[in-house]
Amino acid sequence: MKLFGTDGIRGRANEFPITAEVALRMGKAVANVLHSSGPNRNRVLIGKDTRISGYMLETALTSGLVSTGMDVFMVGPLPTPAVAHLTQSMGATAGIMITASHNPYEDNGMKIFGPDGYKLTDELENLIERHILGQEPEPPPLAPRQIGKAHRIDDARGRYIEYAKHTANNIPLHGLKVVVDCGHGAAYFIAPLIFKELGAEVITTGIQPDGLNINSECGALHPENAGEWVRRCDADLGVSFDGDADRVIFTDANGHTVSGDSILALCAIGLHEQGKLKHDTLVATVMSNLGLKEAMNQHGIKLEITAVGDRHVIECIRKNGYSFGGENSGHLIFADHATTGDGIISALQVMRMMRERNSTLAQLAAVLNEYPTQLVNIPVASTPPIQSLPKLSQLMRKATTEFGSNGRHLIRYSGTENKIRVLVEHRQLEECHLWIHKFTAAIREEIG
Repeated sequence: MKLFGTDGIRGRANEFPITAEVALRMGKAVANVLHSSGPNRNRVLIGKDTRISGYMLETALTSGLVSTGMDVFMVGPLPTPAVAHLTQSMGATAGIMITASHNPYEDNGMKIFGPDGYKLTDELENLIERHILGQEPEPPPLAPRQIGKAHRIDDARGRYIEYAKHTANNIPLHGLKVVVDCGHGAAYFIAPLIFKELGAEVITTGIQPDGLNINSECGALHPENAGEWVRRCDADLGVSFDGDADRVIFTDANGHTVSGDSILALCAIGLHEQGKLKHDTLVATVMSNLGLKEAMNQHGIKLEITAVGDRHVIECIRKNGYSFGGENSGHLIFADHATTGDGIISALQVMRMMRERNSTLAQLAAVLNEYPTQLVNIPVASTPPIQSLPKLSQLMRKATTEFGSNGRHLIRYSGTENKIRVLVEHRQLEECHLWIHKFTAAIREEIG
């Protein structure tokens, strides 16, 4: 049994493993594994998004932690990157974010950050998992005087607001009109306030969470919502956050969604021109469009490719001393400022570039010419190794031969949902449609 996926533990709320019992055991496990004897180190920060099940998990985690001698600092609804930043800046042993990111309210999850603000290594997650599952011996109960305390931190928002503004050099945004769709999620209060404090005229939507409406027909999964508001209000751009605001999707002044790869390209080029793109390298994943490599070549920028997941991008950045990378899904990692994807800081960086170049978002995004792409997500009941599926494997080999340098395909299982993802890119859109149909038929025949 494996609890941790690509982004912490995630599942349907009040069903294993997203239960109060597992959260209680996770609190104890985090304490047992990450406990430190240093001064002021036995602190754990807990943040959450706006799901109704967050109350249940927050209470259970807190109980597990304080019972093993940890002091808990609860910061309430805050973006995931804010929890990562505050974990580091407040000298905590760990930070725990309660969220299921872009998933509907019925789901929830828990992900852990270490004292440096980065996600834990696989080795530490595996050890914590063994403790949760009762596969490691537990220490004896603490004496009553050794039990920890729980505190609510009222100024956590203010700390992160000032930090986020500082990352963009507090550049004035006066005269810029921006639509902000918070998806009724963790950024519902903090994001509009940051942009307003820098002088932007802000039109808000998705800022009335009720515990059940997070990501519902709004936010990063539905950027067309912000696009409609941009057109209606004659705004300069729209920014749409997912439930925990670690990623952001942009819309231009025409209300058109700007692809994540276009944002990666314009940011990399902007940083490169400012001498801030370390080793002249952008880090992206295998999901990025073939056009991204062509655009980077034209500007003298190297492109390093990783497996899917912001975790892999961050590992590559840290290992090689790079400064910027991300995923076309909207995770952008400005490593000089953040330890994880940060939608708010990313939006500030893009607005800063618009201001400094006196350009519209559409003008900046025009640096990338994308290959036609089609992506489908197919629900599956099981996940047999793809190489064990003879018809699908044969089709993949045939496509590789026929595509040559004119296209590519990528077929993989989702790390967070019971789905198989099929991506096809080709210079000819008709070829995308044709091969998506072929791959889908083979998958349904062999997996069901």
